[in-house]
Amino acid sequence: MKKSKTVITVSDLYKIYRVGETKVRALNGVDFAINRGEFCSIVGASGSGKSTLLNMLAGLEKPTKGEIVIAGEHMEKKSENELVRFRQAHIGFIFQSFNLMDTMNAIENVALPLTFQGMDKRLRVRKAEKMLDMVGLSKYKKHKPTQMSGGQQQRVGVARALVVEPEIIFADEPTGNLDSRTSREVMELMQRVVREKNQTLIMVTHDNELAGFADRIFHIRDGKILKIEEKM
Repeated sequence: MKKSKTVITVSDLYKIYRVGETKVRALNGVDFAINRGEFCSIVGASGSGKSTLLNMLAGLEKPTKGEIVIAGEHMEKKSENELVRFRQAHIGFIFQSFNLMDTMNAIENVALPLTFQGMDKRLRVRKAEKMLDMVGLSKYKKHKPTQMSGGQQQRVGVARALVVEPEIIFADEPTGNLDSRTSREVMELMQRVVREKNQTLIMVTHDNELAGFADRIFHIRDGKILKIEEKM
């Protein structure tokens, strides 16, 4: 079933860095739209512009030129404080390096974004436990990151990104530190969870096989989108 509601629109997007006298075009005129409930992967070699694009979609970098409209709001016009508030309300992040707190157990790690939202502790814990059940970690709720495998830690990372019920999830090389079997398990988990919740997932990867889990694959090279591959 196709979801037709557009949640991200990118128009005429440029990011130009100055390196000495040289201008480097990290993004060189990018246009696309992404619908609610879509899983899109951005694939390209190192230096292709894929991470720059993700950072700009997430409001972590400002474009040199162009528009980024997410959930009806112009990211390029927001102040730093407005961007922080927008990310807290709408966006979840899954990182390559897990970024878990070693001193906290799985429940506390997953509940952390809810703490920033000022949610009551009992409710935070309940939501975190439910998310850990969903990602298959019911038996590891009290475990600290050092007591878990890489795949389990990344599942905690996925649960933490999803606990705020974000409209959009950004994943940057989310399986970069995992072996191929665990990578596929984490990808299947992410694919299933976003489908069930009708969330939008945008993932950056250099791995064509992992990119294949997405509904659409954006191939990027030298700051331009070469083609958008639709999966049947």
